[in-house]
Amino acid sequence: MPHQTYRYAACGGFNTLLDITLFFIAYNYVFEKQVIHLPFISISAHIAAFLAAFTITFPVGFYLSRYVVFQETSVAKRKQISKYFLVVLGCLLLNYVFLKLFVEVFGWYPTLSKIITTFFVVAFSYFSQKNFTFKANS
Repeated sequence: MPHQTYRYAACGGFNTLLDITLFFIAYNYVFEKQVIHLPFISISAHIAAFLAAFTITFPVGFYLSRYVVFQETSVAKRKQISKYFLVVLGCLLLNYVFLKLFVEVFGWYPTLSKIITTFFVVAFSYFSQKNFTFKANS
């Protein structure tokens, strides 16, 4: 296994475990499986939990990717974080769509749905980060 793939798997595995753990805690104990009513919108607990976990895993994931996984890049950090954010927006959209589908259409348990969703999102993220965000200049 190439070193970069190993580092991505280790760092990604850590950040994924952190994400699922934060999701589980937020869904079950912070939002208590209840709809969150804000002044202009109501958000289901599983979507609120996924957004709450994101606020922590976004910066953790960026720094692990930049300084551990894709060390050989010569792209400036400001440009990388912009690209990283674009990829993460794609990941957010995938998370949202799959969670809505699995929980609200299929009726699956939210934490199981988050775990299944993660498999799709990790594949998209790896190839996007490797070939777009942290692409080494040849």
